Amino acid sequence: MITKIAITDDHKMVLKGIQSMLKDTKDIKIIGLYSSGSETLNAVEKDKPDILLLDINLPDTSGIDLCKQLKKNNKTLKIIAISNYDEVSFIKRMLNSGADGYVLKNTDKLELLTAFKTVLNGEQYLQRDVEKKLLAQSIGKKNVNTLLVKLTRREKEVLQAIFEELTTQEISEKLFISPKTVETHRMNIMSKLGAKNSVGIIKAAIENNLL
Repeated sequence: MITKIAITDDHKMVLKGIQSMLKDTKDIKIIGLYSSGSETLNAVEKDKPDILLLDINLPDTSGIDLCKQLKKNNKTLKIIAISNYDEVSFIKRMLNSGADGYVLKNTDKLELLTAFKTVLNGEQYLQRDVEKKLLAQSIGKKNVNTLLVKLTRREKEVLQAIFEELTTQEISEKLFISPKTVETHRMNIMSKLGAKNSVGIIKAAIENNLL
């Protein structure tokens, strides 16, 4: 299945750079290059991309406001912010506006493809540097930043099983997934909750009303 990608950025070099980076990538098709918010609103309705890479700083609007509007009008559209800004305030505002991911413009092809796959699976993707920024800010706070506590349906099932004190093998048998997949979900949950072990997972989950 072909994944249709559109990109919004007011710098032609950025648009062409990402287009060139993804050129000839299997199952990826660039269907739109937009340079403003107004152009994006009109073109997305017509082009119907699966994923939009969206810059924050646009000439006629803020990418943050545009993201909110696009999400309101296009429930299935996945939006990944792509920006030079790594300040926590921008990251938070973009994610609060409905963005499914956040990467910096220094990202490489492999990371972009990973981001695409992640958001299409219904999960949130944060570039490692971005995630570190958010985690660093959460240190010393009672609750984990709620932006990082967006669990997928399967992760919630694994979390509940951990709460029930099931072993990896027991979780595997209960959910009909491999032990390796269970451990992958466990690591993702630990990362999102900022926990180091199962006890930490349960503590953070309770604090954030996930159990």
